[in-house]
Amino acid sequence: MDTAELLHRYGRNEINFPGINLGGADLSGADLIGINLDESDLRNASLVLAYFSRASLNYAHLDAADLSGVNLSQASLVRAVLRDANLHGAILQGADLRSADLTLADMLDANLIGADLRNADLSGANLTGACLRGVNLREENRKYVANLRGANLRKVDLRGANLTGADLSKVDLRGANLSEATLREADLSHADLSDANLSGATLTEANLTHTNLRHANLMNARMQRSRLTESDMATVNLQGALLPDADLSKVNMPLANLDGAKVSRANLSRANLRGSSMREVNLTDAYLARADLAETDLTEASLIRAEMSSTNLAGAILSGATMPDGEVYH
Repeated sequence: MDTAELLHRYGRNEINFPGINLGGADLSGADLIGINLDESDLRNASLVLAYFSRASLNYAHLDAADLSGVNLSQASLVRAVLRDANLHGAILQGADLRSADLTLADMLDANLIGADLRNADLSGANLTGACLRGVNLREENRKYVANLRGANLRKVDLRGANLTGADLSKVDLRGANLSEATLREADLSHADLSDANLSGATLTEANLTHTNLRHANLMNARMQRSRLTESDMATVNLQGALLPDADLSKVNMPLANLDGAKVSRANLSRANLRGSSMREVNLTDAYLARADLAETDLTEASLIRAEMSSTNLAGAILSGATMPDGEVYH
């Protein structure tokens, strides 16, 4: 079937065209809302600025297709193959992309608000500036469902996204907006989250070892039992964050803001917290052996039963702090 016949038949209210061959076809600007192209071959096709909202493209092959500016809102692309496709500025709001192959796809500035990306393969994809607010990338059956390894997510909008258990190791998330996102048990090891907004995010039991969190905003984040060993957290904002039982050993966190944070039972051994603000921080039962707290403001902090052997407190402000033995420092 050629393009002319497809458009003619669609114009006569026919919408079901599963399994047809449209490889290399030019459908730029076409209005094909609600069309059924399941299992069709659209490799190298041009769908620039076309209207495919609510279309069905399940199992379709769109390898290297040009989908820049295409409207695929609420479309179904379950297990569709979009390897190396151009989705620059595409609208995929509410689209179903479960198990889709988006390897190396260019999704610069794409709109993926509320899309379902469970089990999608986004490895090597460029999502710079894309909006993934409320997107579903959650874990199921204890497996990493969304593969984002090595993807470029710089300045991406992931506000409120469900990324439970997602594999985000080594991912570029510089300047990304992850406020209120769910990253429970996610793997963010070696990722770059410098300048990222993670305020109010859930990072319970997340792996953040060797992660770059310089200048990141983690205000009121929930980080219970998270692992942050040897991460770079210089000038990070952890004001009001929940970090009970977190592993912060050997973390580099100078000039950080931990005012009002709950860090009870956390491991901060050999951590660098020099010059940080830790007013009213809760460090009850924390392990601070050989930590550097020089010039740190610990005004009214709770250090009850904290292990502080060889802790550097040179120049620290301890006014009103409750010391390990229960005495209030004056």
